[in-house]
Amino acid sequence: MRNVVLAVSVLFTVLLAGDPVTGDSLRRGYNGLAATPPMGWNNYNAYGLDFTEELVRQTADAMVSTGLRDAGYQFVNLDDGWMAATRDADGNLRADPARFPSGIAALADYVHARGLKLGVYQDAGLKTCGGLPGSLGHERADATMLASWGVDYLKYDNCYAGPGCDQISCPDGTAAPAQDRYAVMRDALLATGRPIVFSICSWGTENVASWAAGYGNLWRTTGDISTTYTSMLSIFEQTVGLSASAGPHGWNDPDMLQIGNGMTVIEDRTELSLWAMLAAPLITGTDLVSATPETLALLTNAAVIAVDQDPLGRAATLVTAADGLNVLARPLSGGDVAVALFNETDSPATITTNLSAVGVAAGNHTRTDLWSGAATSSAGPIEATVPAHGTVLYRID
Repeated sequence: MRNVVLAVSVLFTVLLAGDPVTGDSLRRGYNGLAATPPMGWNNYNAYGLDFTEELVRQTADAMVSTGLRDAGYQFVNLDDGWMAATRDADGNLRADPARFPSGIAALADYVHARGLKLGVYQDAGLKTCGGLPGSLGHERADATMLASWGVDYLKYDNCYAGPGCDQISCPDGTAAPAQDRYAVMRDALLATGRPIVFSICSWGTENVASWAAGYGNLWRTTGDISTTYTSMLSIFEQTVGLSASAGPHGWNDPDMLQIGNGMTVIEDRTELSLWAMLAAPLITGTDLVSATPETLALLTNAAVIAVDQDPLGRAATLVTAADGLNVLARPLSGGDVAVALFNETDSPATITTNLSAVGVAAGNHTRTDLWSGAATSSAGPIEATVPAHGTVLYRID
């Protein structure tokens, strides 16, 4: 294996030396990875299954030249569609020879040379959601292959999930529980000795947030996000109540960012604000090669990213939610608190809360608007007039 991190390999060896690894025996952080939410790029939102090796190389270059890498975006993730329609004669996965002629190992080398990490997609069932070979029954061989290629991140989907299941989902009950199938790949990844972030993509089913911390580093809380404010709002509402499940090494994943893909600038800003408050992975799903300066400025806002990446790892909770006017509070390391005033309605509105409600002691505190940079000192109410679909995000110290 190439580029194995010794400390993580030692951890894996210790874990595997005793009894077989089970969900009950593992705790959050079992693989030592994702101490803060992963940040990076995934091709799916912008390109679907139609992407190429050259596009991925161009995107990696763009992540460096635009400052995204230095802002914290480190993973270059290939979604469904990177592999050939069949395994090779020995039963091994292989890259699509037309669209990835150099293979995944060479692509990983290219990405690593730019100070980035490579992620790929697979599925816990018989086939991927796009109908390509899944990993069910091949978990150990596939994990070994991915590790040998230098893969750093695995997004593991949940289609075609059991013997006899010829549908994307299995409503007839033929699918084995997702928990069981994800455990097999978790153990296979650990056995490789390579540090590979494990992303559980089971769409929020089977109460995944209640058990996934012992199985992966992040877990989808919902179905796929689309490029609309309505979709983004629905996904936020499904995820915000799961905040207690999130923490260092294991994160609720409300799906990839749609910033730059068609929502308004105000809505894009809201999405990044809410995802930061939720301590969610920041995986951008836009075309970075031709991204506008406005999109890049949103994605690289250091003050908002610092909230998302705060090492305390406590996700925000709703303080109030009345008539579409929401107040969220997130405790941060060092005693600071992030406060979001989110107006989900279609009209501008004034949103007000107070220091006590968001967990801040009485007295003068500096409150910094993380989008405008304006800072004021006050002991009074926290209040702002918020545009429709907009969010004002403060850091209070």
